[in-house]
Amino acid sequence: MYIMSDFLLITTLAELSNKKEFGFNGNFLEANVINIALLLSGVIYLGRNFLTSALETRQQKIVEVMQESEERLTQANERLKEAEKQLAEAKLAISKIKEEATKTSLKVKETILAQGKADIERLTNNGKANIETAELQIRRQIQEHITELALKRVSLQLKDYMTSENQVKIINSNISQLGGTL
Repeated sequence: MYIMSDFLLITTLAELSNKKEFGFNGNFLEANVINIALLLSGVIYLGRNFLTSALETRQQKIVEVMQESEERLTQANERLKEAEKQLAEAKLAISKIKEEATKTSLKVKETILAQGKADIERLTNNGKANIETAELQIRRQIQEHITELALKRVSLQLKDYMTSENQVKIINSNISQLGGTL
């Protein structure tokens, strides 16, 4: 590349030194067309190896980058397949966990309901027993109170009825029933 720029600089200087106007020079010897062709063929011949090796190096780098990219793509696809497999396994595990949770919640619900029914039945039985006990106590208290009232009434009536005359009559009647076995 530098050779071409040097060549153009030289030709420009040569033209300026001749102080000719710009135009087509038909004289091949004076225009140095042969020198230019030789120079150009030398540049092509010598630069060809350099250009070929540079292009081959560039091509090799591109091939390596493509192979590395393909390798990375293959690895990424493998990781994607593995991740999809793990996702499927996780979904399966989640569905199993949900299923077990549903079963467990139903069992717990049934157990709680059964326990609640048993507790209600026990509380009902205890309530009935407490009511029966309370009824018995109330009946006893009522009977005791009625008995107490009856005794008070009888004792009041006896006090009114038991005069000294009546007492003598009762005593004499009891003695006569004994029949004199005293």
